[in-house]
Amino acid sequence: MSPGELTRRRPQRWFPTGLPAVQLVAIALVAAALAVPAPGQAAPVARKETGAGFGLDQVAGQAQQLARQPFVDPRGKLPQWLLDLSYDQWRDIRFRPEQALWAKQHLPFRVQFFHPGLYYDRTVAINVVDARGVHPVGFSPSQFDYGKNDFASKIPQDLGYAGFRIHAPFKTRNYYDEVIVFLGASYFRALGKQQIFGASARGLAIDTALPSGEEFPYFREFWLVEPRPGAKSMTVLALLDSPSLTGAFRFVVQPGEETLIDVDCRIYRRKEVAQLGVAPLTSMFFYGENSLRPGERIQPEVHDSDGLLVHSASGEWLWRPFDNPKTLQVNAFQAKDPAGFGLVQRDRNFDHYQDLETRQDLRPSIWVAPKGGWGEGSVELIEIPTRDDTNDNVVAFWVPAKLPAASEPLSFSYTIFWYGDDPTLPPGGRTVATRREAGRAGDTVRFVVDFSGEKLAALPAATVLRGVVTVAEGSDAGEIVNQQVVKNPVTGGWRLSFEVRPKKKPLTLRAFLDQGGSALTETWTYGIDP
Repeated sequence: MSPGELTRRRPQRWFPTGLPAVQLVAIALVAAALAVPAPGQAAPVARKETGAGFGLDQVAGQAQQLARQPFVDPRGKLPQWLLDLSYDQWRDIRFRPEQALWAKQHLPFRVQFFHPGLYYDRTVAINVVDARGVHPVGFSPSQFDYGKNDFASKIPQDLGYAGFRIHAPFKTRNYYDEVIVFLGASYFRALGKQQIFGASARGLAIDTALPSGEEFPYFREFWLVEPRPGAKSMTVLALLDSPSLTGAFRFVVQPGEETLIDVDCRIYRRKEVAQLGVAPLTSMFFYGENSLRPGERIQPEVHDSDGLLVHSASGEWLWRPFDNPKTLQVNAFQAKDPAGFGLVQRDRNFDHYQDLETRQDLRPSIWVAPKGGWGEGSVELIEIPTRDDTNDNVVAFWVPAKLPAASEPLSFSYTIFWYGDDPTLPPGGRTVATRREAGRAGDTVRFVVDFSGEKLAALPAATVLRGVVTVAEGSDAGEIVNQQVVKNPVTGGWRLSFEVRPKKKPLTLRAFLDQGGSALTETWTYGIDP
């Protein structure tokens, strides 16, 4: 069976990372430029432990000990009336900024906390680590403004927090803006200087999209390491728990034009898991250029991310535009020792969204740059059907091809970049739009794919470029017809158009632009489903 053929049988397609020799030659020319973590050239954040020697090792010791004990579900401890709050009622509970952790110490970071209730049905323990040691952060209803709600006097004095957010003056010198939020299960989301919140990350994903059902681990305890005056980064330690495993995490958060989060984690399993998703990312895709606009929506597009970008160890850059499928879709892209992967919002044109409230043109892209060799595995993409834009229906993570015995711990290190537009990802030509429609022949599907990049823009319109379009499953799956490559005089890029006549479904398409045996662009890939 060839690398591009289906190798697992559930509603899933596998995509090869091996390229034709002609494209590998072109990739070799830019290999030196790809040796550093992308995006940007930022150096890794220093990871010194502070506060009476308390750090990742100590949290890992707790995680290992916890894994030897049966899992205890912490839910059910909150008053039911708090869980019955409406969204507007919960949102009207606001933390008082003057009560923020370190607000009176004039440190470069401050922390505000979230009130439990509604969706947030469990509390988390939060501690401060400083030069004197480890100290719990006490909850008080007086820290919150309950707005129009009339139940402040009913709040238990020892209720606890649902999560927290870190603020820093990284957008302007005199105002502490939100940098990162930890709230709900193992979710966290951050942003760079020019973005607003959008896609999220998680600690781990367990058995996502499997028939057995997904297990959601959660951070049960946090340790906030007090930053020193003038510090450029802040360290957060976290203890993860779930029925199947425990984990110790260290997050070193460095806000800026691109916000960097250095992540180190150690995993201890109570039992075997069918699938472990490492560095999971999640986002929303309702519709875009490649899908029909539903109902009477006035917005041309609605999404927080529009594609998955994968950088393989061989040097290949692969782009997979998102879709809102009619049924659950699970696709896996082979990625041994991946150089990086991420959920990207490439379309930064406000005119393509026309939404002054959500400003989806300002949503961050998220890029995961692994450290060290992760071994054999794949980047898995899950697309869940959605009828509106309130659900995060896109998930991506790296899956080890084989896990050691449950008694053996696992460890992973990586950097997450939260950034805006970055035309250097990839360093060559990239896909900027994907459109599809019924083909002219009646039994075909027509695709129009626009590529852009500095080198592409410099090529005269008379240049002859070749579109290398293939059906990953082979010629017996589909036939490519009416193929054409032309210069786009409006954008300066190049447009590839072609039709495919499916002979069986599902099938997977791959395409890139080539000049004289040298690849000029990333590999575009797309699936046609039954």
